[in-house]
Parts: sequence; C-alpha cells; structure tokens
Amino acid sequence: MDKVDASAHYQGVTEDKPSLLVVVLDTNPFAWQSLHSELPLQTALSHILLFLNAHLSFSHANRVAVIASHTKSATFLYPNSAAAAETAETSVDLYRDANKYRLFASIERQVQSSMQRLLSSTAPESLAGTNETTMAGALSLALAYINRVCNADNLSDSGEGSGGGARPGEARADTASMTARILVVSVSGDLANQYVSVMNSIFAAQRQRVPIDICKIAGDTVFLQQASDSTNGIYMQLQHPSALLQYLLSCFMSDPSTRHHLIPPSQINVDFRAACFCHKRVVDIGFVCSICLSIFCSPPPGAICTTCNTKLDVSALGNYGGKPAVVLMKKKKIKKAKKVLNDSAADSSTPGTPVA
Repeated sequence: MDKVDASAHYQGVTEDKPSLLVVVLDTNPFAWQSLHSELPLQTALSHILLFLNAHLSFSHANRVAVIASHTKSATFLYPNSAAAAETAETSVDLYRDANKYRLFASIERQVQSSMQRLLSSTAPESLAGTNETTMAGALSLALAYINRVCNADNLSDSGEGSGGGARPGEARADTASMTARILVVSVSGDLANQYVSVMNSIFAAQRQRVPIDICKIAGDTVFLQQASDSTNGIYMQLQHPSALLQYLLSCFMSDPSTRHHLIPPSQINVDFRAACFCHKRVVDIGFVCSICLSIFCSPPPGAICTTCNTKLDVSALGNYGGKPAVVLMKKKKIKKAKKVLNDSAADSSTPGTPVA
C-alpha cells in the first residue's frame, strides 16, 4: 500500500481553460403552445437561467451567451445592447439585492427583458404561413460569436498570410483562449427546408472543434442528430420535459475538456438520411448530382440539375423507379395428354369379353 500514491495521477496537470457556453433556445410559439400544459416557456427559461448560473459558478472566467431561434429570425438574448442599457438604468436594484450574485442578476434581467421584447414584437400576422424555427441562422450566429470571443487574441498568431505553417482554422482551434460549445434546446419538428444551411453550420462547427449538444424537448429532427454525432456532442431526447433542469445539470454540465474523463450519454442509432433539394423531403434513396452533389428524390425534369444546370446522364438508370413489366406466361398444351389419360383409364375400367 505504500507504493500507491494518488499524486501520481496528477503529474503534468495543466491549468484548465475557461469555457464559453452558447445556448440556442428554440422560441417557436407553435411548438411551445403544444407543451404549455407540461412545460411552459417561462418555466423552461427559468431552468435555463439556473443552468447558466451553475456554469458560471465553476470559474470566474467562464462566459455565456443566449440566442433565440424564432420563426423568421434569430437574435441575441444575451448579450444584448438594448437590454444592457435597461439593466444599467436599474443597476441600483442589482446592488440592493444582497441575496443574488450581481452577474447572475444582470444576465437574468437581460435575458428576460430581451425575451419579452421579442415576444411582444411578434405579431400574429407575422406567424402566418410558417411553423418552423430559424435554427440555421441561430447556429451561424453562435459560431460567429464563438470565433470572435475565443479566437480574437490569436488571429495575428494564427499564421494567416505567413505563407507557411498550419491552416488558420486548425491553428486557432489549438491555441484558442477558451473552450466553447453550443447547447440547442429544441422543441420544433423537422428542418428539411434548412438542410443545406444546417449542414454547412455542422461542417463549420466540426472544423472549429465546437461540440453541438442537443436537448430535444419535443419533436424529432434528423439533422440535429447528425449535428451532435458529427461534432462529438450529446443528444438527449427528454422523456419528462418538466424535469428540464435535472437533465441540464446531469447531462450537459460538463465542458469538452471534462468529457474526456467521463462517459457522457450517447445515441445508439443515428438517422443519416438527407433531404431532397426539389421537394424538401427526407428521403431514404435519392439521386445525387455528380457536379454539385445536389440530392433529388427522383431524376429532375429533362435530366438537368436545378442547382448547377448540368446535363445529367440517366441512361445507366434504365427503368429504375418505374413500374415493373409483367410478362404473361404461355399456357402449355395439355389437351393431348388429357386424351391419352382418358383412353388408358377407359381401357382399364372396361371388363374383358369372355371367349366361348
């Protein structure tokens, strides 16, 4: 037992980098209306604020950001300049609240005021004709904010324009001042109409080594499963949406550097289907353009790609996808065989004539 020393496990331990958490909150009114009896939006927002406070409590240098993915737009709830101005005007109340950390109170007020402003500016007429959320725009804002915050101090040292060295994206990912991750709290359904934009965001996050965690409260989306799988994130379909805070604290609290020492929840079956460019439907079998890699559920009219106007060679397909040809079998002539059988049966049944 004298040879067992726990200090051996801590040799070469380096200082942990601060962590940046960007929460993308799906604020689709249609989806939250169906969840109002089980998990209202206000309750879910309070759970997310407690989760943000827990993330900030791990380190004084940790940072957070909240982005709302609305029906026709994506906007920052925190940091927000307009909400920050309102908070500055009432900063005296922040000092008076002795039972709450000032940073927690500031973030809470900015997020709530920004959410109230976003919902009050959403007129019923603006919701007509759409029931989806702008998830692609929210992911783009999150990646741009992460690139600006984490890599702002390393742009000059990334090797850009030096003519030699590593690629700029790889250099910034290795020398970033803090680790970053994206948490998507989704309640909407499929995102087939945003397939290309969402996949581009996934590829950008994969190159920047930014995990995308998916907290799926309701609905089911194929592409969010692919986002978490491609970026080594966590995908969790909530069985009890009312226990959102427990899921957030138990499954999504660890940062990317800590997950190397843990066994986070993982999804067993990932749906890797794609959406066609012609009808925006998720297809099992599709036709891919060899030039621009556009996907079609059936060969386009005139065999011309609608994206790059390339003439496609569909001669090798033959009659693929068409109705199968039915070939009638020829009937065998069995009349003669029947006659022979009848004659033999008659000879065997007729008794012989006795001879005198």
